[in-house]
Amino acid sequence: RKIKAEKAAELMCVFPFVVKAFEMEIIPAERIVAPIGGTLILTCNATGCASPSFSWRTQMDSPLGGKVSNHRTHSTLTMNPVSIVNSHSYLCTVICDQREQKEKSVKVELYSFPSDPIIEISPSLVAGEPATVVCKIPDVYPSDHLEVLLKKDEHVIHEKDFFEDDSTNTETKIVAYTFHPMPEDIGKEITCVARLPIADMDFEPKERTSSQKLNANFGPQNTVITASPGNSAMEGDSLNLTCVTQSNPPAQIVWSKHWAEGSIQHLIKNNVLSIPHVHFNDSGLYICEVINLVTNKTEKATVDIIIQGAPVITKLSIEPSTTVQEGENVSIQCSAESNPPPKIILRRKSDNANMRPYSARSILLPSVMFQNGGDYECIAENKFGNSRSEITLNVKYGPKNTMITVIPTAALKEGETVTLKCTSSGNPAPVISWKKKKATGESEKISKNATLTIQNLKSQDLGLYECEAYNQFGKEEKAVKLYVQGSLEEPDQMIPVIIAFSSVAAVAVPAVAILIYVSRQAKVNGSYSLVKALRLKV
Repeated sequence: RKIKAEKAAELMCVFPFVVKAFEMEIIPAERIVAPIGGTLILTCNATGCASPSFSWRTQMDSPLGGKVSNHRTHSTLTMNPVSIVNSHSYLCTVICDQREQKEKSVKVELYSFPSDPIIEISPSLVAGEPATVVCKIPDVYPSDHLEVLLKKDEHVIHEKDFFEDDSTNTETKIVAYTFHPMPEDIGKEITCVARLPIADMDFEPKERTSSQKLNANFGPQNTVITASPGNSAMEGDSLNLTCVTQSNPPAQIVWSKHWAEGSIQHLIKNNVLSIPHVHFNDSGLYICEVINLVTNKTEKATVDIIIQGAPVITKLSIEPSTTVQEGENVSIQCSAESNPPPKIILRRKSDNANMRPYSARSILLPSVMFQNGGDYECIAENKFGNSRSEITLNVKYGPKNTMITVIPTAALKEGETVTLKCTSSGNPAPVISWKKKKATGESEKISKNATLTIQNLKSQDLGLYECEAYNQFGKEEKAVKLYVQGSLEEPDQMIPVIIAFSSVAAVAVPAVAILIYVSRQAKVNGSYSLVKALRLKV
């Protein structure tokens, strides 16, 4: 132990106790880069001094622009917020025990680049018309280092620097550029790139960007119509007309059709006009009108549509009616539509008609006769096919060609049966009735049938029989007379014969004279017997 104590005394003699010297420092040291608007604290420390005193000043004796707080061994200068007045070299002085003085300085350099650029573009740009892009860089300092680029997508469209700027405080710098946006620019990005590259100043970021997409209003333009399956369609097919245009915002589309007489028919408000089954009257000029309500511009496109196909008969008519009275004026007309135009043949079908075929659209029948009645056909044809249609002309007329037939034509005997048959033509079919002349001269209706049968023929059955044919358009009468004519076959014997004599009422006078004469001769010759029948027609 004694040896250890001696060695410790020796060490103390060799290494006596060292008193620390008076020193000072500023933190941060030397050069400081601070953002305007932020907070900066400078700390001045003293060591080796029991009671240091601190003081702060700028190198140019300008205001400090901050708050000083002194503590036992250090002092702080707080700048909150940092402003342009803080751009100085700051000097901290420390006096130790009022005997020794030391000082150090630190340089504060300022910058301001607080936010991204602001891009301003008119929301209603019109393609082809001048537009201005404005880029604002807020609160820049020092602006004499500012560089600004304007880009459209990746292409630089404008550059500007502020190297000659002498601003001494923060300022918002503005870059404006006028250009002519085109339709193809829609959707592209306009980017403003702002750079503040200050050498030896360590701060981030030194580049800020902002972007905005272009939305230019334009059009309508380049309006076209496409027809599917094509401009020439077959009758009955479907047809789609599509109107395509370039416009922003999208244009309003209105379809219309121009008729031959000059009128316009408005159809739909849609870009596609669809006709499921086209007809010939769908041919014509179609107009697509496109309207941009923002640019207030209008553009039109047209397409001429031709519908082709076999003929379609659109009208087959008889005027004044399909049922006419003989003697009226009649017109038969046929119309058809097709493309190419049809050849129309209008004719009567009856082979035995005394009518020629007509290669025309109408037949005129002045004072029509009953022979003109019947079926008429219209044939329309072109290279794609043909179409047929029929119509019936019904001609009403009074009774004609009334005729009486006596059956049998061989000899009759008393007590046998004789048949008188009356026929007549007319439209409508005539009603036929029989009358018999009485001795008084009056006529007595004896039958409403066309056939009159006399059974068990007797002398009282002899006389004038009248046939009357009647309909609403007239009547016609014919007559036949059964009488006895005597003829001598042996010298001493007379054989009476019943004669049937037929005549039209209009020529009855000469016939009656003959009948009276024949009757008188029969009476002179005595009684009769039925030996022979003679049939006459007038």
